[in-house]
Amino acid sequence: MVFLTPFLILLFVLLLFGTFFIVKQQSAAIVERFGKYTGTRQSGLQLKIPIIDRVAGRLSLRIQQLDVVVETKTKDDVFVKVKVSVQYKVIKDKVYDAFYKLDFPQDQITSYVFDVVRAEVPKMILDDVFEKKDDIAIAVKGELNDAMVNYGFDIIKTLVTDIDPDAQVKDSMNRINASEREKVAAQFEGDAQRILIVERAKAEAESKRLQGQGIADQRREIARGLEDSVKVLNGVDINSQEASALIVVTQHYDTLQSVGSASNSNLILMPNSPQAGSEMLNNMVASFTASNQIGEEMKKAKKQKESQGGKSPSKSGELDKEGAQAN
Repeated sequence: MVFLTPFLILLFVLLLFGTFFIVKQQSAAIVERFGKYTGTRQSGLQLKIPIIDRVAGRLSLRIQQLDVVVETKTKDDVFVKVKVSVQYKVIKDKVYDAFYKLDFPQDQITSYVFDVVRAEVPKMILDDVFEKKDDIAIAVKGELNDAMVNYGFDIIKTLVTDIDPDAQVKDSMNRINASEREKVAAQFEGDAQRILIVERAKAEAESKRLQGQGIADQRREIARGLEDSVKVLNGVDINSQEASALIVVTQHYDTLQSVGSASNSNLILMPNSPQAGSEMLNNMVASFTASNQIGEEMKKAKKQKESQGGKSPSKSGELDKEGAQAN
């Protein structure tokens, strides 16, 4: 009896643990009796017949995610790796199908993803793969839903999370992008330079206009000053020719003085000698005198020609009268 008591206690404990079992929240347990399915138990404390019944497996009813990387070729012959994330879960009412119909459901999902991606991506060029990745995800989800619902799985969502072309292709795309940005930058710089040149030309034109106006005003004042100087010199019995020569010589010496006072002047007067002023004065006086003489001679010649032309008609008239009397 002493030996049987511990044995009975151990047997009772084994029967107790073999009868009760716990199923966690968002899980389902498959119970078999002698290898045959007898039922699905949900979360909570559950009972089964010890030794006869057993828990064949447990399935999670939570949403799960499977990442599938597919390498395929685009329409423009670029190899890319497309990463598709599939979110799925076991349908609560189809735990039996999910447990018994598929040994490895993730492999089945992976096969469908490969099939759909390799059917859709080769229809697109590389740029369209990036722009229409949602279309690829929708196509994968539609194909998986139709196939996996019969096995007790519900496809919640599919996402194309990464598109990875070959390294050389990425370098080329980066160079193209950089070239486009450099082109735009060059256009903006060209526009800026054009605006700067136009504005600079406008400013230069305005400066030239104002400079010309200033020179015109300066020359007008110089002319008025010369006129006043000639009038003053005429008042002291100096004729206009001598006054003009004197003014020119005075300006000549003023120019020499300004050249001597400037340290960085590039002006050169040729010829330039101590006798240049007196020679210039004598030459100008002589030229003015010669021009006056030529003018007087031309006036005399004109008067003589006019006087001769006036006498010839009268002589012809007298000859006509004499001829008439002779007749």
